[in-house]
Formats: sequence, C-alpha cells, structure tokens
Amino acid sequence: MAVNQELVGREFPSTAPYLVGREKVREFARAVFADAPQHFDVEAARALGFDDVVAPPTFAMVIQDLTLQQLLAQEDSGIVLARTIHAEQRFTYSRPIVAGDELTGQLRVTGIRMMGGNAMITSEAEISDVAGAHVVTATSVLLVGAEENTVEGQAA
Repeated sequence: MAVNQELVGREFPSTAPYLVGREKVREFARAVFADAPQHFDVEAARALGFDDVVAPPTFAMVIQDLTLQQLLAQEDSGIVLARTIHAEQRFTYSRPIVAGDELTGQLRVTGIRMMGGNAMITSEAEISDVAGAHVVTATSVLLVGAEENTVEGQAA
C-alpha cells in the first residue's frame, strides 16, 4: 500500500493536555546534553525571568510525538512504521516551554512529496497552552521507504 496522498490537509484532534513536569525537563536536558543552569535550577530560571525551569528547545518533540501517534495510527495512511524514519525537524517558538505549562498539540499534514517510490510526509504540530496561546510549531518530515518488491515470497 502506497502512502495515501489524501492525507495532505488532514487535521487531527488536539491532544489531551500534557503537564510539563520539572523533573521531566531536567531528565530531558540531561538526555540531550543541555547543561545550561536554567534547565535544572529554578532560581537560575527565575533570574532569567521564567517561572520555573526552562525546557531545551527540542523538548517540544515530547508533545509532537503525541500528535504523530495519531497519524501513524491511521489505517488508511499507507505509512509502514518499519519503513519510516524521522528525516527532518524544525521548531518555531513564540515562547519557551517551562515546567508547569499544560500544553496541547494539534497535527496537520501539510505536504507529501514522492521521490521514486519513497514518500516524504511533512506535518506541523501547533502546540499551545491551555489558554489557547501559541507556544511552538513543530514541523517534521517523515521519510517512508518504498514497498519492498518480492519474488516468490522473498525480498528481491
């Protein structure tokens, strides 16, 4: 099954609110080697004008992943996870994510580009706080490899 071209323009429901925890921010910062004090120390973050520890910019992937799961679960998508890689990622922030934020994400598929039998699926997750204010747009490109050709039940 090929990637469904009709995914372009499809919007998914907003995710349930995700409460950004202080320890999750610290764990994520350690995992991505973000060692700035504002990621770990509340007082350092407050000295910079934030209410709590500040998440590294790539933390938005935590919420975006919840939206991408909706896309990957679509039976009519033609996306086979075993042939899919995360090819590109961008973030456009209105403000940083801080511990204590409650965030929701809404995914929209913005494009599909075919290259041979491969498909590059671009999507945008609009991530907002519970008041509805924009926090970040997370744009990702998934590369879905071509279907394997088979000869008498074996991969060619």
